[in-house]
Amino acid sequence: MTNPTQSTPARIGISAHAPKPDLSDLQANIAQCAALGVDTVELGTYDFDIVVGGRIRKDQLATANAACAQARAGTNLAYSAHGPLAINLMDEPWRLPRHMEVLLASMDVAAELGCTNYVMHAGITPNTQAAGVEDAYARQRDHLSRAGDEAQRRGLIICVETLFAGYHGTSLTPTPARLARELQTINHPAIRATIDFSHGAINLDYHGGDLATDCTQLAPYAHHLHIHDSFGRQDDIWMFTTGERLAYGHGDLHLPVGWGNTPWDTILDTCIFPAGVIFNIELSQRYWHLAQDCVDATRAMANRAKTK
Repeated sequence: MTNPTQSTPARIGISAHAPKPDLSDLQANIAQCAALGVDTVELGTYDFDIVVGGRIRKDQLATANAACAQARAGTNLAYSAHGPLAINLMDEPWRLPRHMEVLLASMDVAAELGCTNYVMHAGITPNTQAAGVEDAYARQRDHLSRAGDEAQRRGLIICVETLFAGYHGTSLTPTPARLARELQTINHPAIRATIDFSHGAINLDYHGGDLATDCTQLAPYAHHLHIHDSFGRQDDIWMFTTGERLAYGHGDLHLPVGWGNTPWDTILDTCIFPAGVIFNIELSQRYWHLAQDCVDATRAMANRAKTK
């Protein structure tokens, strides 16, 4: 039965593996993703070695563009881009010009590759007095507004991703609910959200709050979702291997859907997303042998999702 709240169906995507430095396997990586039956592929352009010192290597961009065009030829496959993770618009004022330089160059790359959603991380700031924290939020609002104007000129939508800011309380980043308030204040059509549910859960595990309740506030802005599972627990015990973290359920594990305790049913029952939202799977390469199962499970979730 069709969801009566659903207008344009949600789309399914998956993040491609990082390519070799010469991008010789980029087309094959994308094709491997497309073979899973997804609608979109997220390109981790932060690892393409295209932007160097804030400038674009035109030869590397041409190589990436050719690989993306060939992989998409004859299909309806669409692309999104994940820009550099280090971009931090809540950073100290003297560093913000460099962040903006890299942001604008990486948006140029995304536009050239035919992406629509451009994912960037929410800011992180030292956990200090309230006035200092609020000043950092004001810097982020100002620079996101400027970035939104630039995104519009490039035909992009910036999707600001929910994060967690470490396990020891020395820094902070907006919870999903706080990010929703920030986007409402910015009120820019090209500035939207990426909800990474695992990141949000880990952040709220430290600061307190309910993931589904917070995400319900952010969902109307979320053109992009990062889908993977975890237990939303602090990674605050020394461990030797990833397998140990899995045993404890600690940290941002990027597990297949269903392995963790993310409250997917409650999220899907309470959140209303924008039409055409992308459910993009971020699956650890360790679990790639289960990628098809994860795509199928995510497709079932997307079919339940409420959109308008």
